[in-house]
Amino acid sequence: MPRFSLIVPCFKVQGFLRECLDSVLGQSFGDFELIAVDDRSPDGCCAILDEYAERDPRVKVLHLPENVGLGRARNAGLPHATGDYLFFLDSDDTLTPGALRAVADRLAEADDPDVLVFDYARTYWWGGTRRNVLAPVLAEAPAVFAVSEYPQILDLLMVVWNKVYRRAFVTENGFEFPPGYYEDTPWTFPVMLSARRIAALDRICLNYRQRRQGNILSTTSRKHFDIHDQYERVFAFVAERPELAQWRPYLHRKMGEHCLDILAKPDRLPPADRAEFFRRTAEMFRRYRPAGAPVDGEVAVLEGSWTGYRLKRQAARAGREAARRADRVRQVAAGRARAGWAAVHARRPLDENLVVYSASSHRGLLGDPAAVHAAAREIAPQLRGVWVVRDAETAAQLPPDVEHVILGSRRYLEVTARAKFFVNDVNWPGSLVKRPGSVHIHTHQGTPLKYVGADLLDKPGARLGFDVPQMLRRADRWDYSLVANHHSELVWERAYPCHFTSVRTGSPRNDVLVNGGPGDFRERHGIPADHTVVLYAPTRRDYRRGGHVDRIDLARFAADLGEGHTLVVRLHPSLATGPARGMGLAELARRRIVVDATDEPRTADVLRAADALVTDYSSVMFDYAVLDRPIVVHADDWPAYRASRGTYLDITAEPPGHVSCSYRELAGLFASGAWRDGESARLRADFRARFCTYDDGRAAERVVRTLLLSEPAPGPRPVRIPGQAAAPDALTSA
Repeated sequence: MPRFSLIVPCFKVQGFLRECLDSVLGQSFGDFELIAVDDRSPDGCCAILDEYAERDPRVKVLHLPENVGLGRARNAGLPHATGDYLFFLDSDDTLTPGALRAVADRLAEADDPDVLVFDYARTYWWGGTRRNVLAPVLAEAPAVFAVSEYPQILDLLMVVWNKVYRRAFVTENGFEFPPGYYEDTPWTFPVMLSARRIAALDRICLNYRQRRQGNILSTTSRKHFDIHDQYERVFAFVAERPELAQWRPYLHRKMGEHCLDILAKPDRLPPADRAEFFRRTAEMFRRYRPAGAPVDGEVAVLEGSWTGYRLKRQAARAGREAARRADRVRQVAAGRARAGWAAVHARRPLDENLVVYSASSHRGLLGDPAAVHAAAREIAPQLRGVWVVRDAETAAQLPPDVEHVILGSRRYLEVTARAKFFVNDVNWPGSLVKRPGSVHIHTHQGTPLKYVGADLLDKPGARLGFDVPQMLRRADRWDYSLVANHHSELVWERAYPCHFTSVRTGSPRNDVLVNGGPGDFRERHGIPADHTVVLYAPTRRDYRRGGHVDRIDLARFAADLGEGHTLVVRLHPSLATGPARGMGLAELARRRIVVDATDEPRTADVLRAADALVTDYSSVMFDYAVLDRPIVVHADDWPAYRASRGTYLDITAEPPGHVSCSYRELAGLFASGAWRDGESARLRADFRARFCTYDDGRAAERVVRTLLLSEPAPGPRPVRIPGQAAAPDALTSA
């Protein structure tokens, strides 16, 4: 008996069917059967299914004699299912890699619940991907629950394909799909309300394809009247089960909202049928209204007439348009007021002791600017440091003794108009005017491996959505550019052809790596003191929309590292809020298989806790090299990465440690112990000599004394770069 029976109805999906089937048959978990139901499809689906069935014994094909529709095609597959769990997969959707393994593990962990609900992502025809916005509902769910204990689960999209169902539970209750457009509704509500044990999986297991033409529910047709019959079935189901009576008010409101949502979309119903649809919905709404149930909010319109509904819709549209016009007027007036306010303060003298800081597009107290700010508070307390943050939520995360302004506010305009010094690791907004006498210090964000600035002009894919000329105009405001090594100095001056002075300070954010100090990362994450911590820190990919590509099976890597090891994962900041974590990282972290350090605000804390770094092409390798600990470069897609983004050096030819070009090679390096052998140390020493040249632990102090206080300060001792003359023992290079 297989663990899963996947039932896949097929009708007019020949263009997507192979991708769907391959996503199932290519799963790492193979204990399943795939029951494909050819719903008398008029295209090539029949031949494709037969081809796959001949090739793989796990595929069974049913050819229906006539087209019966999606729900009844699923029913046709049910008698042939022998698996513990049923999985209804639409034939234009796909499973994500590792999905069945994750579902199987969660089922075992939850001791075989009646239903398991998992997450999904919408994948758009133009290449975009968006995770389910209600993913937190799954992340915050109890271990095992009933709907009465966690009703929030009903807020999720009520569809059949984001769940697996214990087959015995389905059989015992006689659940089946009715005919019609909205067949998911009378399946999902009865199933969820009847299940005594439900579990959730906070992982994207399915890609929900969003076709350019939309699905069948997006077509204009009278078939949308089917929604009424489907809710009649739901209400009948509840009426036969007194123990479910408490859900009648919820279902009553849900029905009203669902029908109004259909009515609100102008492409769903023929114009001549809209009044009839409203009247049928309103009649049903009144008929099933539970005694004493309140009627408020959006559904209150169903207590009135079609004419009243139309007038309310028209009034709402007129109100929105009036609000938009008023908002435009307010924006213009506010813009003029802000400009006037800034102009008033721009006529005042510069405040010689005012330093304005920002980091990572105003995301808080981070990186090099944070290190400079900390050093300035200690060395020059007379300097007033003010941080620019993007919103009140970010401001709330700052220490209470750190002064801040919110981007675009009147206080922001006042402070930026009067400040003598500006410290940032990215460019300031274009609206910020550089006053004569002000000093802009640009720290950058580490040593560059990939192309930046003007060098991106030859890489159209990498600069998608990035305005290089605008960026250079903003870089024209720089007075000083901080560099950590000779390589960075050459790159910045080539990539940013602007009038600034390069300052050989080292990276302020790396001072803590040189000087050491206490760190509590391991303790906070419950990592045993005797464990070897391996940090995996991949970067984003420019050849893939969204930037995320799974290069390593994290669960497998954590297992292959073996006892006494902890795998810590830190994604690129640009991927922190996208679907990348939902592809498995969040679930693995919940199960303590890995530690997710993506949200750690201080990268240095994570680096100091790690005994080894595995990365691909992330600039974090240059920072980590300061610690003189083993580094492994996993470069399995190096040709594609280099071609799409462009790089300043061949990191596979001049690496900071061993290079792996496949997972087998990566696992072998750790299994054999080669990751920390003599060759690794030799490569690292050469790398450090090149790229850690000026990181002597005094970079932040050097910035404060030389650039903020205009005091003389000793420059870092240059390290001779192989093949080049020794860099001059000077702090600046014009």
